[in-house]
Amino acid sequence: MSRPPISGVVTTFNNAATLEECLASLAFCEEIVVVDSGSTDATLDIARRHGAQIHVQPFAGYSAQKQAAIDLAMHDWVLLLDADEALVDPARALIEQELTAPRAEGYRLPRREWLFWRWVHPRCAPNWQLRLFRHSCARMNEVPVHAEPAVRGRVRDLRAPLRHRGETDIAARVDKINRYSTGMVGRKRERGTRFVGMRMLFYPWLAFARMYIGKRYFLNGWAGFTAARVHAFYAFLKYAKLHEAQRRG
Repeated sequence: MSRPPISGVVTTFNNAATLEECLASLAFCEEIVVVDSGSTDATLDIARRHGAQIHVQPFAGYSAQKQAAIDLAMHDWVLLLDADEALVDPARALIEQELTAPRAEGYRLPRREWLFWRWVHPRCAPNWQLRLFRHSCARMNEVPVHAEPAVRGRVRDLRAPLRHRGETDIAARVDKINRYSTGMVGRKRERGTRFVGMRMLFYPWLAFARMYIGKRYFLNGWAGFTAARVHAFYAFLKYAKLHEAQRRG
Protein backbone atom coordinates (compact mmCIF):
# COMPACT_ATOMS: atom_id res chain seq x y z
CA MET A 1 0.00 0.00 0.00
CA SER A 2 1.16 3.55 -0.69
CA ARG A 3 1.03 6.24 1.93
CA PRO A 4 -0.91 9.51 1.58
CA PRO A 5 1.02 12.68 0.66
CA ILE A 6 2.53 14.76 3.47
CA SER A 7 2.96 18.51 3.86
CA GLY A 8 6.04 19.54 5.82
CA VAL A 9 5.30 22.82 7.64
CA VAL A 10 7.80 25.16 9.35
CA THR A 11 7.58 28.68 10.77
CA THR A 12 10.78 30.73 10.71
CA PHE A 13 12.48 33.89 11.89
CA ASN A 14 16.25 34.26 11.45
CA ASN A 15 16.84 30.50 11.65
CA ALA A 16 19.68 30.21 9.15
CA ALA A 17 21.84 28.33 11.67
CA THR A 18 19.42 25.38 11.94
CA LEU A 19 17.03 25.52 8.98
CA GLU A 20 19.23 23.59 6.55
CA GLU A 21 19.11 20.45 8.68
CA CYS A 22 15.39 20.90 9.37
CA LEU A 23 14.32 21.18 5.73
CA ALA A 24 16.68 18.43 4.58
CA SER A 25 14.91 16.06 6.96
CA LEU A 26 11.57 16.98 5.32
CA ALA A 27 12.77 16.23 1.78
CA PHE A 28 10.54 13.15 1.52
CA CYS A 29 7.39 15.28 1.96
CA GLU A 30 5.39 16.09 -1.16
CA GLU A 31 5.52 19.79 -0.27
CA ILE A 32 7.27 22.04 2.23
CA VAL A 33 5.52 25.18 3.48
CA VAL A 34 7.57 27.89 5.21
CA VAL A 35 5.88 30.88 6.85
CA ASP A 36 8.45 33.53 7.77
CA SER A 37 7.96 36.57 9.98
CA GLY A 38 10.56 38.88 8.45
CA SER A 39 13.95 37.17 8.57
CA THR A 40 17.00 39.30 7.81
CA ASP A 41 19.57 36.49 7.60
CA ALA A 42 19.87 33.66 5.03
CA THR A 43 16.69 31.88 6.17
CA LEU A 44 14.70 32.54 2.99
CA ASP A 45 17.63 31.64 0.72
CA ILE A 46 17.85 28.26 2.45
CA ALA A 47 14.10 27.74 2.11
CA ARG A 48 14.26 28.50 -1.63
CA ARG A 49 17.10 26.00 -2.11
CA HIS A 50 14.90 23.30 -0.65
CA GLY A 51 12.00 24.15 -2.94
CA ALA A 52 9.75 25.39 -0.15
CA GLN A 53 6.61 27.43 -0.72
CA ILE A 54 7.48 30.63 1.11
CA HIS A 55 4.98 33.00 2.67
CA VAL A 56 5.91 36.08 4.67
CA GLN A 57 3.66 37.66 7.28
CA PRO A 58 4.12 39.57 10.55
CA PHE A 59 4.44 37.40 13.64
CA ALA A 60 0.93 36.77 14.98
CA GLY A 61 1.86 34.82 18.11
CA TYR A 62 3.13 31.25 18.48
CA SER A 63 -0.22 29.55 17.98
CA ALA A 64 -1.67 31.81 15.28
CA GLN A 65 1.55 31.82 13.24
CA LYS A 66 1.72 28.03 13.17
CA GLN A 67 -1.98 27.76 12.35
CA ALA A 68 -1.53 30.14 9.43
CA ALA A 69 1.24 27.89 8.11
CA ILE A 70 -0.86 24.74 8.59
CA ASP A 71 -3.78 26.32 6.72
CA LEU A 72 -1.52 26.81 3.69
CA ALA A 73 -0.76 23.08 3.49
CA MET A 74 -2.12 21.33 0.41
CA HIS A 75 -2.31 17.83 1.92
CA ASP A 76 -4.31 16.47 4.85
CA TRP A 77 -1.35 14.90 6.64
CA VAL A 78 0.90 17.58 8.16
CA LEU A 79 4.37 17.15 9.63
CA LEU A 80 4.95 20.28 11.71
CA LEU A 81 8.51 21.06 12.82
CA ASP A 82 10.12 24.01 14.52
CA ALA A 83 12.99 25.50 12.54
CA ASP A 84 15.50 24.17 15.08
CA GLU A 85 14.15 20.59 14.89
CA ALA A 86 15.05 17.82 12.46
CA LEU A 87 14.00 14.22 11.95
CA VAL A 88 16.73 11.62 12.35
CA ASP A 89 17.00 7.96 11.34
CA PRO A 90 14.81 5.91 11.33
CA ALA A 91 12.04 8.56 11.51
CA ARG A 92 11.25 8.76 7.80
CA ALA A 93 10.82 5.00 7.38
CA LEU A 94 8.64 4.72 10.49
CA ILE A 95 6.41 7.63 9.44
CA GLU A 96 5.94 6.30 5.93
CA GLN A 97 5.21 2.80 7.21
CA GLU A 98 2.66 4.07 9.75
CA LEU A 99 0.80 6.22 7.25
CA THR A 100 0.21 3.33 4.86
CA ALA A 101 -2.48 2.26 7.37
CA PRO A 102 -2.88 5.05 9.95
CA ARG A 103 -4.03 3.99 13.41
CA ALA A 104 -4.64 7.51 14.70
CA GLU A 105 -5.36 11.09 13.67
CA GLY A 106 -2.28 12.45 15.44
CA TYR A 107 1.15 11.20 16.50
CA ARG A 108 3.60 12.27 19.18
CA LEU A 109 7.27 11.91 18.27
CA PRO A 110 10.17 11.55 20.77
CA ARG A 111 12.44 14.60 20.80
CA ARG A 112 16.05 14.55 21.95
CA GLU A 113 17.34 17.86 23.28
CA TRP A 114 20.59 19.80 22.91
CA LEU A 115 21.80 20.79 26.37
CA PHE A 116 24.03 23.86 26.09
CA TRP A 117 27.18 21.97 24.97
CA ARG A 118 26.10 18.35 24.44
CA TRP A 119 23.23 16.11 23.33
CA VAL A 120 21.08 14.53 26.00
CA HIS A 121 22.19 11.05 27.04
CA PRO A 122 20.32 8.32 25.07
CA ARG A 123 18.96 6.83 28.30
CA CYS A 124 17.25 10.06 29.34
CA ALA A 125 13.49 10.19 28.85
CA PRO A 126 12.64 12.06 25.62
CA ASN A 127 10.18 14.92 25.34
CA TRP A 128 7.21 13.66 23.32
CA GLN A 129 5.86 16.28 20.90
CA LEU A 130 2.74 16.15 18.73
CA ARG A 131 4.22 16.77 15.28
CA LEU A 132 2.30 14.55 12.79
CA PHE A 133 -1.47 14.90 12.34
CA ARG A 134 -4.41 15.18 9.98
CA HIS A 135 -5.13 18.79 9.11
CA SER A 136 -8.85 17.99 8.93
CA CYS A 137 -8.83 16.74 12.55
CA ALA A 138 -6.57 19.24 14.26
CA ARG A 139 -6.12 22.89 15.10
CA MET A 140 -3.51 24.71 17.15
CA ASN A 141 -4.61 25.44 20.69
CA GLU A 142 -4.48 29.06 21.78
CA VAL A 143 -2.20 28.97 24.81
CA PRO A 144 0.32 31.85 24.92
CA VAL A 145 3.36 29.52 25.05
CA HIS A 146 3.94 25.82 24.35
CA ALA A 147 1.19 25.87 21.73
CA GLU A 148 0.55 22.54 20.01
CA PRO A 149 -2.11 20.95 17.78
CA ALA A 150 -5.29 19.83 19.51
CA VAL A 151 -6.46 16.69 17.71
CA ARG A 152 -10.05 15.51 17.43
CA GLY A 153 -9.55 11.78 17.51
CA ARG A 154 -7.01 9.25 18.62
CA VAL A 155 -3.41 10.24 19.35
CA ARG A 156 -0.60 7.67 19.51
CA ASP A 157 3.11 7.70 20.27
CA LEU A 158 5.26 6.89 17.24
CA ARG A 159 8.95 6.20 17.87
CA ALA A 160 10.09 8.31 14.92
CA PRO A 161 12.82 10.41 16.53
CA LEU A 162 13.67 14.05 16.04
CA ARG A 163 16.28 16.22 17.66
CA HIS A 164 16.00 19.77 18.88
CA ARG A 165 18.92 22.18 18.64
CA GLY A 166 17.61 24.50 21.30
CA GLU A 167 19.42 27.19 23.21
CA THR A 168 23.17 27.09 22.69
CA ASP A 169 24.02 28.66 26.04
CA ILE A 170 22.60 29.29 29.48
CA ALA A 171 21.91 32.98 28.83
CA ALA A 172 19.67 32.18 25.86
CA ARG A 173 17.76 29.61 27.92
CA VAL A 174 17.24 32.03 30.80
CA ASP A 175 16.05 34.72 28.37
CA LYS A 176 13.54 32.24 26.95
CA ILE A 177 12.11 31.15 30.28
CA ASN A 178 11.77 34.80 31.28
CA ARG A 179 9.60 35.43 28.22
CA TYR A 180 7.67 32.18 28.60
CA SER A 181 6.94 32.69 32.30
CA THR A 182 5.55 36.15 31.56
CA GLY A 183 3.31 34.64 28.88
CA MET A 184 1.99 32.06 31.34
CA VAL A 185 0.76 34.62 33.90
CA GLY A 186 -2.40 35.61 32.00
CA ARG A 187 -3.35 31.98 31.42
CA LYS A 188 -2.95 31.05 35.09
CA ARG A 189 -4.94 34.11 36.20
CA GLU A 190 -7.78 33.03 33.92
CA ARG A 191 -7.77 29.62 35.58
CA GLY A 192 -7.88 31.18 39.03
CA THR A 193 -4.80 29.36 40.30
CA ARG A 194 -4.94 28.85 44.08
CA PHE A 195 -2.25 28.52 46.77
CA VAL A 196 0.22 30.51 44.69
CA GLY A 197 2.59 31.07 47.61
CA MET A 198 2.79 27.35 48.39
CA ARG A 199 3.34 26.55 44.72
CA MET A 200 6.08 29.17 44.53
CA LEU A 201 7.75 27.62 47.57
CA PHE A 202 7.54 23.90 46.76
CA TYR A 203 6.92 23.39 43.04
CA PRO A 204 10.47 24.36 41.89
CA TRP A 205 11.91 21.50 43.98
CA LEU A 206 9.43 19.08 42.43
CA ALA A 207 10.24 20.35 38.92
CA PHE A 208 13.95 19.83 39.57
CA ALA A 209 13.41 16.28 40.87
CA ARG A 210 11.20 15.32 37.93
CA MET A 211 13.82 16.36 35.41
CA TYR A 212 17.06 15.48 37.20
CA ILE A 213 15.91 12.14 38.63
CA GLY A 214 12.66 11.25 36.84
CA LYS A 215 14.00 11.96 33.36
CA ARG A 216 17.51 10.81 34.34
CA TYR A 217 19.17 14.11 33.48
CA PHE A 218 21.83 13.23 36.06
CA LEU A 219 23.34 11.15 33.24
CA ASN A 220 24.28 14.39 31.46
CA GLY A 221 26.79 15.60 34.02
CA TRP A 222 26.90 19.33 34.71
CA ALA A 223 24.82 20.07 31.59
CA GLY A 224 21.97 17.98 33.03
CA PHE A 225 22.27 19.56 36.47
CA THR A 226 22.26 23.04 34.96
CA ALA A 227 19.24 22.27 32.76
CA ALA A 228 17.30 20.92 35.74
CA ARG A 229 18.15 23.95 37.87
CA VAL A 230 17.11 26.36 35.13
CA HIS A 231 13.88 24.38 34.70
CA ALA A 232 13.23 24.72 38.43
CA PHE A 233 13.83 28.47 38.14
CA TYR A 234 11.24 28.57 35.33
CA ALA A 235 8.75 26.85 37.66
CA PHE A 236 9.51 29.46 40.32
CA LEU A 237 9.21 32.41 37.92
CA LYS A 238 5.74 31.36 36.73
CA TYR A 239 4.28 31.54 40.22
CA ALA A 240 6.40 34.46 41.41
CA LYS A 241 5.14 36.58 38.51
CA LEU A 242 1.59 35.40 39.13
CA HIS A 243 1.95 36.37 42.82
CA GLU A 244 3.23 39.79 41.74
CA ALA A 245 0.30 40.25 39.36
CA GLN A 246 -2.19 39.33 42.08
CA ARG A 247 -0.63 41.75 44.57
CA ARG A 248 -0.91 44.51 42.02
CA GLY A 249 -4.63 43.84 41.71
